[in-house]
Amino acid sequence: MAALQASLRPLKAINFATNPSTSRSTTARRFVSFRCSAAASVASRGYSITLLPGDGIGPEVVSVAKDALALAGSYEGIEFRFREMMVGGAALDGVGIPLPEETLEVAKQSDAVLLGAIGGYKWDANEKHLKPETGLLQLRAGLGVFANLRPATVLPQLIDSSTLKREVAEGVDIMVVRELTGGIYFGKPRGFGHNERGEDIGFNTEVYSASEIDRIARVAFEVARKRQGKLCSVDKANVLEASMLWRRRVTALATEFPDIQLSHMYVDNAAMQLVRDPKQFDTIVTNNIFGDILSDEASMLTGSIGMLPSASVSESGPGLFEPIHGSAPDIAGQDKANPLATVLSAAMLLRYGLGEENAAKRIENAVIETLDRGFRTGDIFSTGMTLVGCRRMGEEVLKCMESQKQVTVAV
Repeated sequence: MAALQASLRPLKAINFATNPSTSRSTTARRFVSFRCSAAASVASRGYSITLLPGDGIGPEVVSVAKDALALAGSYEGIEFRFREMMVGGAALDGVGIPLPEETLEVAKQSDAVLLGAIGGYKWDANEKHLKPETGLLQLRAGLGVFANLRPATVLPQLIDSSTLKREVAEGVDIMVVRELTGGIYFGKPRGFGHNERGEDIGFNTEVYSASEIDRIARVAFEVARKRQGKLCSVDKANVLEASMLWRRRVTALATEFPDIQLSHMYVDNAAMQLVRDPKQFDTIVTNNIFGDILSDEASMLTGSIGMLPSASVSESGPGLFEPIHGSAPDIAGQDKANPLATVLSAAMLLRYGLGEENAAKRIENAVIETLDRGFRTGDIFSTGMTLVGCRRMGEEVLKCMESQKQVTVAV
């Protein structure tokens, strides 16, 4: 339990706003921008949550997380107003586009957004603008969520689920801070064309501005400050100009954080080191595409991608909280999905999105107790444990939450 909560501990000192005019004027909206320390001053205990179940196993896991949020909130005097909207393949089937305008507007007006999963084989052949994943990129851009936090913690209960040797996996506790709205996924020019020989070509642009690098680096330094004080910046500065600028800006910003031990590592080496000696890492900061790859690699250190949550936050406005796993269409509707990554994403929503630390701890404690009692979905099952489905796992989490004593935040 200590390892999990250390990975997800609140970042009370963070204030992303660089321009005071961008801050929300209403008290109830202040915490979606990661300024959790003011939570205790909020008189209103009601929050609006946009639910985006999405595709595949998304509706199953979001349903479990919704129940966990509601129960944790009820113990802390919090009332949630949930509104479910379409996105991804579900939206394509429903209205013909992956991100309806109404979905984005509802999400923007909420206090936080909880997403299930997006995508599936059904839409793989669609043109790019009609792919479910395009809706996710549009959602991130529309919400302005530029910082993605992905913890990878090897829990003692699941250490034997890791594919690594016990002595390598034991004690791993990493936070990957990924830049989310820049880089090659959004850079222009991009597209298709022909070269001088008449051959078809496809091209993308990896581009970052100094301000984009500075703001994600600042978040990462603050995250590292709340953890073990070590930050590794991952780039490819020996080849890519965008990475050369990245390293230069991160190094310059380090002078503002003399208490943080900064190191740099090329992405290919980082990929190798994550498998060889993952405990050398505490906090990692990197660009969009490298972060996409490395965070998925880090997730498998824990034994299952079905256990890991994520938080995506902005300078102001609602955060986006989601499990890092995909839609798993091959098991969708079969009650086989592991809902714990989504449940833990709900805990991150409470902590980072709303500043509700007690409610977040209730969920985390319930997840740990459920694992302690031996309940496992198929992806984390081992001999001697009790194999359960998605719904039953959710029910056990709720039972554990109901049995908890009062949770208080240590000051």
